[in-house]
Amino acid sequence: MSASALAQFGTRHVARGIGRLASEVIESGSGSYVTMVGGRRMLDFTCGIGVANLGHCHPAVTKAAQSQVGKLVHGQINIAFQKPYLELIKSLLPLMPHESLDTFFFWNSGAEAVEAAVKLARHATKKQNIIVMQGSYHGRTFGTMAMTRSKTVYGENYAPLMPGVFSVPFPYCAQCSVATHSDGKYGFESCCMDPVLQLELLLKRETAPSDTAAIVIEPVLGEGGYVPPPAEYLAKVREICDKNNILLIADEVQCGFGRTGKMFAIEHWGVRPDILVMAKGIANGFPLSAIVSRKELMDMQKPGSMGGTYAGNAVSCAAGVAVAKAFQDEKILENVAARGAELKGMLDAAKSDSKTSKMIFDVRGLGLMLALECTPGHGYASKIQAKCMEKDMLVLTTSIYDTLRFIPPLNITKEDMAKGCQIIKEAIEEVAAGERPAETGTKGQALE
Repeated sequence: MSASALAQFGTRHVARGIGRLASEVIESGSGSYVTMVGGRRMLDFTCGIGVANLGHCHPAVTKAAQSQVGKLVHGQINIAFQKPYLELIKSLLPLMPHESLDTFFFWNSGAEAVEAAVKLARHATKKQNIIVMQGSYHGRTFGTMAMTRSKTVYGENYAPLMPGVFSVPFPYCAQCSVATHSDGKYGFESCCMDPVLQLELLLKRETAPSDTAAIVIEPVLGEGGYVPPPAEYLAKVREICDKNNILLIADEVQCGFGRTGKMFAIEHWGVRPDILVMAKGIANGFPLSAIVSRKELMDMQKPGSMGGTYAGNAVSCAAGVAVAKAFQDEKILENVAARGAELKGMLDAAKSDSKTSKMIFDVRGLGLMLALECTPGHGYASKIQAKCMEKDMLVLTTSIYDTLRFIPPLNITKEDMAKGCQIIKEAIEEVAAGERPAETGTKGQALE
């Protein structure tokens, strides 16, 4: 079948509920690039939405998976231990953000892992209610739809959803009404702490601490706009949890595994989660997710209460072991720091450039989890995205605000980052040029 025929076949037979960036068909991927069936080669700054963090078909990960396929594909965890599962735990233990995180449960997807964390929190505390952040994304299953507050599309017309979920504002300084009316007194460097006040009020007004099992938070807001919190915020949330016997769940499905320049984003603030949720980059594209907590909590669950047919698949776990090793062998975090500084430097320059500054509302992020929020009301983000596509580059929008997110491979080369930066820069400038009225001469003629 031709490329167009394949795309038409997909449009006819793939569920319409799946949204997609392009109607082309991906045939292969290598490093920072994907190649379409028609031969078009595109620089990929999406990484499958932060999954192929080590680039497509990383050689060591590919080799590990190929080797495991010849040994054991499905070693069902409710039957017996299997070696890759245990080897992955051994590889991950030294990478955990706190030594108390020592007991693991593997599942398949991020949403499943979030639900496993909620299940653990409710069982351990014997309390029901869950607090989430406005702007958060946790999944599309019935439980996680109730927890997701980034866009209404994920839960629209699917009610009733899981009860017992409450939400509070995340400290999104660029959109904070207090910060934006403080004449510069408050902002990212000096948070007004209104979100902390709103959390305290919620615990007094709507869900008593005695009814609240956990606060679930993405240390860097993902689908909500790639928003890092101010320095002191997560420590304040930790204090509230400790004071009220509430568990703190860090959802690092998107911001974990080196994306922000630390192995896990919560390390930037030195805060201990009670439960850590991980997926996406854990196995570089093989279906795998996990929760990790302290043994005393995990051991409260009765044998048989957790499990899953494909949970902790042997091939995925073998890939995960190779991913963890690659982070050490290839100095991935060092590359994230260097390439992240280059990308953010270009975005900051565009925000300062008189030709493009009026289009750009905010530039933010950590490591290679970066966002450019555009001035509202013009659809600039989608226009820039379309220009990047024309130049053979994949990028994604996100958030209810007009925002582009950049998710390149963590091991992207300096040369490919320079190429990506140039494409994005040109796309921003071309959109800006299209928005400006043409300059005119003394007789009203348009100037070149």
